[in-house]
Amino acid sequence: MTEPLTFMMGKFPAPLQANRRYCKNHMWCQTTDGVLRFGFTTYAVRLMQDVYFLDWEINEGDTIALKQKIGHIETSKAMSDLFAPTTGTLVRFNPELLNDPSAINVDMYGNGWLFEIAGSDAETISMNDYHAFLEAGWEKTQNMLKGHM
Repeated sequence: MTEPLTFMMGKFPAPLQANRRYCKNHMWCQTTDGVLRFGFTTYAVRLMQDVYFLDWEINEGDTIALKQKIGHIETSKAMSDLFAPTTGTLVRFNPELLNDPSAINVDMYGNGWLFEIAGSDAETISMNDYHAFLEAGWEKTQNMLKGHM
């Protein structure tokens, strides 16, 4: 079995779990009961900091396209649009997060999952490839965070 990896965001660790696939929009993907379950990676949560509010623009049963705008997220840093990590049919949202999204902040790989899609994981990448993707973009991310863009 592949060992988990940790991406260091300066002095802050962002662990990546080996039993997941990853998306370049900083979501993880895991096949659960025949559907793809998605959530935010530790990297994303560390950048966003506290998640306060989620708002979905799609409904269960809707067909969604890759990179389609599917909702909004409000964090201590900003309000941002959310985009579909793959093509498929939305099966369900995590009902617990609709009332209280705080699980995203503390258990992003467990109870903090976002939604499930019936579709293919062809748009996802391996843990090793995601780690390399983070490494390749880390300097640019640091400059953006420091306002040097």
